[in-house]
Amino acid sequence: MNAEHLPLTSDDIQLADELAPHLANIITETSRVIFGQQEEIKQILASVLSGGHALLVGAPGLGKTKLVSTLATVMGLSAKRVQFTPDLMPADITGSEILDEDSEGKRSFRFVPGPVFCQLLMADEINRASPRTQSALLQAMQEKYISIAGKDYSLPKPFHVLATQNPIEQEGTYPLPEAQLDRFMVQVNLGYPDQQTEKAMLLATTGDHETQAQQVMTPEMLIKTQSLVRRLPIGENLVNSILNLVRNARPETSDDPFIQQNIAWGPGSRAAQALVLLLRARALLDGRLAPNHEDLVALAPAVLRHRIALTFAARAENIQLNDIIQTLLQKAI
Repeated sequence: MNAEHLPLTSDDIQLADELAPHLANIITETSRVIFGQQEEIKQILASVLSGGHALLVGAPGLGKTKLVSTLATVMGLSAKRVQFTPDLMPADITGSEILDEDSEGKRSFRFVPGPVFCQLLMADEINRASPRTQSALLQAMQEKYISIAGKDYSLPKPFHVLATQNPIEQEGTYPLPEAQLDRFMVQVNLGYPDQQTEKAMLLATTGDHETQAQQVMTPEMLIKTQSLVRRLPIGENLVNSILNLVRNARPETSDDPFIQQNIAWGPGSRAAQALVLLLRARALLDGRLAPNHEDLVALAPAVLRHRIALTFAARAENIQLNDIIQTLLQKAI
């Protein structure tokens, strides 16, 4: 029997009950500082609870940095921030060995850890660093350790990267290759707030007192939650919907001429794996012990938008990727 169909034990149910108020408080505390973006916050949290990394894309001034620092505070994670620039070197992220000399004149190398040795790393404007530096970070994200001078150094647990990109300015940037984009479990697009939300934000952030988020979780609780997410049951019908969605998004496996003509390449199996985990995590955030099709509708765009490429002809005809994803969802469910 597959693990996906094993029933939850009484211990698992008890753990879920214990974690439920903490998970609810994560969203409550984050929302005290970050106005609007409720669904986007859920997508980011679902990726963290699934053990993955997230790419945040939005215009300047939308609170991406504030969101990451707030999540670190609320979840009790040690956090560091790296501002990516063209002159940033891999050692500036991973760390390097330096030559030390003791009082007796003996020389030896000592490893000085870089900012990647934290539990939540914010990679600010990741597309402004060179491909070599990007690769160093993305390798650490995948392997959860780095190698310096032939020696491996494990990263802290849990370890998550929340990277940001500015979609407006592309001069002097190095767009992430598709294979490296796939390392991010979700791409969360942050849009402008509506008028009422922006008004509330203005009134709350321009006074002499700024609201601070409070810690409601610990790294140990997060690790337990990530383990529980992998044990939550998921229905066979929902698994089939995920498979249909992902396979129909590939021109090689889709029988839809529109997909074959307008999609250059589609999502790999990692997208389906991400959806299975993310749907469980979102259900747990909502206080449920099993995901449903509403979770799939909510999370599919964030999982697929950076794993599908339109053909040149489709871009020339102004075909929108989000419209294609919505059409695929309607057929899959």
